[in-house]
Amino acid sequence: MTKGPSTLNNRSSFLIIGLLATFVAISALGGAGKRIEAAQVSKTELNPTPRLVSVVPLPEPSGPMCEFPDDARVTQVAALLEQGPAAPSSAGQTTKFPIDAERAPVRVIHDTYPGYSAVSVDNNSNEVYLQDENLFGLKVFNRLDNTPATARFTEPKRVVGGLLTKLEFNCGLYVDPKSGDVYSVANDTVDTMVVFPRGAAGNVKPGRELATPHGSYGIAVDEEKQELFITVEHENSVVVYRKNASGKDKPMRMLSGDHTGLEDPHGIALDTKNKLMFVVNHGNVAYRSTPGVPGDPAPGGNRQYARGSGKFEPPSITVYPLDANNDTPPLRTIQGPATQLNWPAAMYMDAERGDLYVANDMNDAILIFRATDTGNVAPTRVIKGPKTGLKNPTGVFVDTQNKEVWVSNMGNHAATVYPLTANGDVAPLRMIRSAPAGKVSLSIGNPGAVTYDTKREQILVPN
Repeated sequence: MTKGPSTLNNRSSFLIIGLLATFVAISALGGAGKRIEAAQVSKTELNPTPRLVSVVPLPEPSGPMCEFPDDARVTQVAALLEQGPAAPSSAGQTTKFPIDAERAPVRVIHDTYPGYSAVSVDNNSNEVYLQDENLFGLKVFNRLDNTPATARFTEPKRVVGGLLTKLEFNCGLYVDPKSGDVYSVANDTVDTMVVFPRGAAGNVKPGRELATPHGSYGIAVDEEKQELFITVEHENSVVVYRKNASGKDKPMRMLSGDHTGLEDPHGIALDTKNKLMFVVNHGNVAYRSTPGVPGDPAPGGNRQYARGSGKFEPPSITVYPLDANNDTPPLRTIQGPATQLNWPAAMYMDAERGDLYVANDMNDAILIFRATDTGNVAPTRVIKGPKTGLKNPTGVFVDTQNKEVWVSNMGNHAATVYPLTANGDVAPLRMIRSAPAGKVSLSIGNPGAVTYDTKREQILVPN
């Protein structure tokens, strides 16, 4: 059979496979002294010398060259892999190595004490709630508890925690000033805001749940309008729900877009007196190449980000109208080296005094700005120094009724309390410790890998 050069080139691989198959078949038949039917070659006995019988063109390939194995074959292969490696025995057979799936580790590096990400006070019950992001739960203390210097720690009066609670990587905390309902926002795994009634204890199911965007962090509530505000880190947005939203209810509106100035937003505070919203940003941002439909309240949507647009900006506080929606730019921005902002976390607005409190994580400080500040402005007050007991503060709450400022510290397993007008390196009025004095947090949170530095003999854990 004669073919043109182009056709031969296109099918060369198929011809080679056919020739090899024919060669193997004919050799086997000749070596065994077999005869082949006349319809195939002839009635004479085949010569064991290989020879080309025929060339049959194969059809042009179409579709996938290899099929993905069906479920049965996948299961079979997986079962074989789980059997483990085999080693030769003395009899020349194979023997499976034993697999100890329950083998205990040589040692464990794990912080066994609470790490407090947020704090809130319930003045009706005279209790303080501390959100434990390390052991996943809520610890409740009497507001006037004070750990003696000689005590190992103070026991909470009750604890909420366990698989039923859905408290995981819980960072945002709000306690309803009237009902005492406790709202907790998860930042990572469960993507759920949970609500517990006052007095809840143990491994209990939430009274209400709300599906939230992945990467939610801060929470604030407008009690007058019954609206719930949540910041979303990864989407650079603020989503607003009805306060009593539950299940898969969608937001009423969403502040999001390239012009909002939202850059990895964390803490949020509301000034309902002057109808303003304050958001604090870490500074990570990427710009959208295909913005969502204006007014579309679905976080995530089909948004895409322009390649190469990701960048790091200095931390900032951006200010908006309370009812801001869509791609609304900020009214003003507090940003610059004078602000001292460094991984700012939770915020709280004392609207009566016009003071905005910021938990400044990496600076071990509480920064207080005026609500009217703008630009590269220094805080009016700073609580900072060795006497303060502050270590990686991420939560702050202003108890205007008792004129106290509460701070939750991720770095030393403690909550500290200060006078409302505190400034500088001041000792706390009280401290609730949940670990021995001087015990520093290991700061292991959602580790994704681990490696070992042989030169310094150190274990490196990225979180």
